[in-house]
Amino acid sequence: MANDYELRICPGPEEVASAAAELFAVEHSQAIQERGRFRVALSGGSSPRRTYQLLAETNYRPRIDWSKTDLFWGDERYVPPEHRDSNYRMVREALLQHVPLGPENVHRVPTEIDPPQAAAGAYEKEIRRTFGLASGVPSFDLVFLGLGGNGHTASLFPGSPLLHETSHLVAADFVAEADSWRLTLTLPVLNQGRTIAFLVAGEEKADILREVLRGPYTPEKLPAQLIRAQQGKLLWIVDRAAASKLGPGIGRPSAA
Repeated sequence: MANDYELRICPGPEEVASAAAELFAVEHSQAIQERGRFRVALSGGSSPRRTYQLLAETNYRPRIDWSKTDLFWGDERYVPPEHRDSNYRMVREALLQHVPLGPENVHRVPTEIDPPQAAAGAYEKEIRRTFGLASGVPSFDLVFLGLGGNGHTASLFPGSPLLHETSHLVAADFVAEADSWRLTLTLPVLNQGRTIAFLVAGEEKADILREVLRGPYTPEKLPAQLIRAQQGKLLWIVDRAAASKLGPGIGRPSAA
């Protein structure tokens, strides 16, 4: 994989979450100053969950103007919003219930719409409405991503036809290995983010992280390799356990 990213090494999962929360606050401040609004695409997973919990704590309250913040989801399972597997439910429990964020600022994937393709189309319309775009690709101020053990990110899985999708902002796919439908932002949207940040922690991610960052470019097998910042920056915020197989001279230590 080309060296077009910044790698930040944190001591452990808590520091990964802390670094991500600080990134959220910094990018929020810059977006408000430059454009008057902050729009972020959220990820599911344990590191993001802890990040959202940290953002709900007292020390971040003076730094975040939630009235000027729009939350979207990078991907979602096609389940009801109350379902235990819902990324929306996770964010609601970790963050939304604890901060003054109005419903008009929360743009969840409408998984109650049937079929999944119609839900994807409705979410694309919501994104375009919020960004004021009749055409073209929106630029999220911040995109959080995770890394699956098989190299997937968002809901872009190995071998998926969505790896070649360029005409839609949001798409639906039936993931056979998970035996479920997923809805996801497509690569043109993810790669247009002003700041794109992977959050990766744990020894169990060491092998796949090495493959994605140090192995040959095989994006059909490792979709995370398709994430390339088109106009901004790409960060990998990882802990020492996840980075343990990357080899010498890796990244720079994080202050988190």
